[in-house]
Amino acid sequence: MDGFTWNLLLAAAGIAFTHTLLGPDHYIPFLMLARANRWGRRRTLIITALCGVGHVASSVLLGVVGVAAGVAATRLGMIESVRGDWAAWALIAFGIAYGAWGVRHAIRRKRGIEPHEHEGHAHLHFGGGHPHHHPHEAESSRPNVTFWTLFAIFVLGPCEPLIPLLILPASRGRWDVMWGTAVLFGVITVATMVILTLAGAAGLERISTARVERWSHAMAGAVIAASGLAVIGLGL
Repeated sequence: MDGFTWNLLLAAAGIAFTHTLLGPDHYIPFLMLARANRWGRRRTLIITALCGVGHVASSVLLGVVGVAAGVAATRLGMIESVRGDWAAWALIAFGIAYGAWGVRHAIRRKRGIEPHEHEGHAHLHFGGGHPHHHPHEAESSRPNVTFWTLFAIFVLGPCEPLIPLLILPASRGRWDVMWGTAVLFGVITVATMVILTLAGAAGLERISTARVERWSHAMAGAVIAASGLAVIGLGL
């Protein structure tokens, strides 16, 4: 490989890691939802990785289409900026909605009212009686609204630093370098998202939250909304 290729790949790796590390929206939502919903490590890894792939792939697609159509880098950057604002506001809205549901869930738990759905029907359990245990096949087969909402938000969310990294080699006719840069940027981004999420989840597991456990969903929604506000307010 020549010096141009090495320098570009090193820049892509460094920017991908830094961009992900400094962007709380890249891992805090998964960390909080994993804690609140008691996801296992495997499920947390898969959900985080899939959202990360969608996040990077959408920017790669936009960059490739833009290069092929001869769209200027500045215009592509403007499009990515607008997408970033939309994604941040969508994350805030999701956090608020999830937090509101979490508050309702916590209040219902305090009153001893717990909705359950299984074997094709739904019913309520009221506290004060004997514990009721049964498998929830219907719950496990329902579409995962939380995942698809997050996935849509991350596909909408851009990787702004990736666009110039794609345009530079493409402008020199180095399509192989462009694709290599895209793949490396994506791998580093997704790997960093997964590592930060799993490390954070492992750390939270060591903290006892029994007294506020029923408020875990509400707190998760608040933190997710706050991470979206941080992206807008701090320009992360």
